Amino acid sequence: MFLDFYRLREQPFGDTPDPRFLYLSETHREALASLYCGIETSRAFLALIAEPGLGKTILVFELLERLQHSARTVFLSQTQCDSSEFVRYLLDKLGIETQGRDRVDLDKVLDEALNQEMLAGRRFVLVIDEAQSLDESVLETVRLLSDFETPRGKKLQIILAGPPQLADKLANPALAQLRQRVSILGRLAPLNREDTARYIEHRLKVAGRENGAPFTPSALERIAEASQGIPRSINNLCFGALFSGYALGREKIDAAIIDEVAADLNLNTVVPARRARQSQVSLLPPTTQLSNVWNGWSGFGPRAIGVAVLAAALVVVGGYAFSSTAWRLRAAIGQPRSVPTSAEDARVASQSLSLPAGADVPGTDPKTQDPAPGQTRQEKASLKTIEVMVEPKQTLRQICLRNIGRFDNRLVEEIRGLNAWMQDPNHLEVGQRIQLPEASHTPEGGRFAGETTDKPKPRPTENP
Repeated sequence: MFLDFYRLREQPFGDTPDPRFLYLSETHREALASLYCGIETSRAFLALIAEPGLGKTILVFELLERLQHSARTVFLSQTQCDSSEFVRYLLDKLGIETQGRDRVDLDKVLDEALNQEMLAGRRFVLVIDEAQSLDESVLETVRLLSDFETPRGKKLQIILAGPPQLADKLANPALAQLRQRVSILGRLAPLNREDTARYIEHRLKVAGRENGAPFTPSALERIAEASQGIPRSINNLCFGALFSGYALGREKIDAAIIDEVAADLNLNTVVPARRARQSQVSLLPPTTQLSNVWNGWSGFGPRAIGVAVLAAALVVVGGYAFSSTAWRLRAAIGQPRSVPTSAEDARVASQSLSLPAGADVPGTDPKTQDPAPGQTRQEKASLKTIEVMVEPKQTLRQICLRNIGRFDNRLVEEIRGLNAWMQDPNHLEVGQRIQLPEASHTPEGGRFAGETTDKPKPRPTENP
């Protein structure tokens, strides 16, 4: 994309370990020399340990290229395996069929392959990358591979490469015999500021750029600082900077572009910033939080708002359906407004729970209950009643005129005596069941002075 713009033949900051792009800093040069010397002197075990991103793999590939004419080399990076799988993996790299062979046969086949290389006058070098991931049992198998030898030397030389966790694993007392066999240990260090600039220039030159790096001196300073001298991080910063510079049409990349790319690559700013926004929202006043929620929803467009409105409508309809169902249930069972607290309350509650009209609650005696004002116990015990259900927008006066034919204070007191739960006759709930005295038991022949009614009287229900 930006190759032509910056006059490059290929990608200079790729993520593959191409030995052509290897820049030998002082520590890289020393580590490469140590490993090469160890191979030439037939050492059985060598190790290369460095922090991630410092260039272990590309250094090993450079070593293997230098050995390609004098040794048979195998590079293994698959370390999630057991001992048998490891040996099969090694033989597969040699092009040897392993299917149907047991562990003894695998060792015999490997020994034969090593003998053939020795007869051809070539060394056999095995590199195990990411060796820290090998189980201890597999590392013990690796140690036993060094037993393939002759009186004149080892048939197999092994290089273990990995991060500092590899050193921690080798320090385990259970692997003491393997650690003792590691005779050469190479290390790598981050690049300093001067090496960082040379590293960038070297890779650009290999990629085809002839007139120097497109980075300003201040940009190179910022790359060295932001990458902390780790080659992999340098590659990421330079790749992002070239991409941004191309998008902006900048032939020279300055420190501002490097800062922007470094900020984009900094994952440490993602989670804390998100948590900070969440904590700020939780500390805002409720009205501001609602405003922020609305602003967030509005950013999703009309479709999301329509979905929200539809959801709210469903909630309202569902609530109405629930309240309507609850009203019907309450009307069916005649649920009282308060918990019965006396024998009379219990009797009324039992009637409103669909017990037969006038039925007594067990343990209660109508003769012992308090009569209504103006009534004796005997009169109340023999009083016949009717039961009605309160309809929507119906008042006690309308109920009395419709069913009894009169309405006065004395009748209200009688009704309150029959319905102990009734606290306020002026406030009735739809679906409540009310016990009324039968019209024939009321004064004035069942009519209120000055009132008439042509509506049929409901059939009375007598108390047993």
